Amino acid sequence: METQQYDSDYNLRARDIILGAQMLFVALGALVLVPLLTGLNPNVALFTAGAGTLLFQIITKGKVPIFLASSFAFIAPIIYGVQTWGIAGTMCGLLAAGLFYVLLSILIYYQGSEILHRLLPPIVTGPVIMVIGLILAPVAVFMATGMTGDGSAQLVPRSTALIVSLFSLGVTLAVSMLGKGVFKLIPILCGIIAGYLISIPFGLINMAPVKEAAWFAIPSFTYPEWNLEAILFIVPVAIAPAIEHFGDILAIGSVTNKDYLKDPGIHLTLLGDGLATSLAAMFGGPPNTTYSEVTGAVTLTKTFNPAIMTWAAISAIALAFIGKVGAMLQTIPSPVMGGIMLLLFGAITVVGLNTLVRAQEDLTEPRNLAIISLILVLGIGGMSFSAGAFTVKGIGLAGIIGVILNMILPGRKEKNQE
Repeated sequence: METQQYDSDYNLRARDIILGAQMLFVALGALVLVPLLTGLNPNVALFTAGAGTLLFQIITKGKVPIFLASSFAFIAPIIYGVQTWGIAGTMCGLLAAGLFYVLLSILIYYQGSEILHRLLPPIVTGPVIMVIGLILAPVAVFMATGMTGDGSAQLVPRSTALIVSLFSLGVTLAVSMLGKGVFKLIPILCGIIAGYLISIPFGLINMAPVKEAAWFAIPSFTYPEWNLEAILFIVPVAIAPAIEHFGDILAIGSVTNKDYLKDPGIHLTLLGDGLATSLAAMFGGPPNTTYSEVTGAVTLTKTFNPAIMTWAAISAIALAFIGKVGAMLQTIPSPVMGGIMLLLFGAITVVGLNTLVRAQEDLTEPRNLAIISLILVLGIGGMSFSAGAFTVKGIGLAGIIGVILNMILPGRKEKNQE
């Protein structure tokens, strides 16, 4: 009898391990896309995604079946930050963004979740999300046409790059709209694989780094260096994903038929998200966020056991120490990534637009028009404000201005009373 029980437990664990690896596979395309676009190390991103998910589970008492990995919302500030302050300085700003989540979680604990909706309504968060997507549009076009992200050099002949990038984009679109089962959850991964394969006959793949890379290698961790400018620039960007966190938790709750806003509580899930982001920054990884792809996989497979995400996290950490994995990922030609980005950055903009649409506000009403207009123009136009060593610009300035205008412009109290 004891042997039967042991065999049953063993089989159950084996099943959970396999399911966990499958969850990582679903998240893999988006997970590695962010470091590949921003110049961060993909092996580090795998490690910090796994470590962040484990930390999230500890803080939320292992109650939420969700996986945390690279956040798209921070792509633009990371690209700018790496070019301006280097990876170490950028990590200081990202660490602070995670601590901003922590402060919000404390505020929610004492004031309730409605405080966030008062401070950060859709009229602010929607345009900020739109700015994140729109300012990245030139990067996507440059890379899709075979140039570097800043357009300063031609890496691949334009005609070749367009064939590769548009093929990658086409496969991604086809899988997202026509895919069935697990394939519908991995359109980005399918697009990258298809683009990679079509790049081979064009001679765009250099496998030398893969041959030279060791099978076992400690990820190239980068530790934060103090940089106040990076903090002021990046922290306001955390406004939008902090609000999106609510939607992600509601989504997984509707799948499992549980109210995670109450148990373990939205303050704990946001705290876990924030600490996972700060943990990632301490090692040189991109900020973490809850992954809707994995929520889709949970819906499809009906596997509601949070322990499965533990195995997904362990799988990510194990994969991070395989040196050839990172080397292989870094051989992906830039036009492949550019094709995916054409869709991705537009999708980010649409998410912001949808946030405004769902709010059902009159966008031409003077108060709303002022807030939205200034966020969009200041953010996309790259406006900056300096006072001595203090400098804030772009998305950061747009987010701060949006919050301030929402608080000081007349008409807000009357609207809330209605």
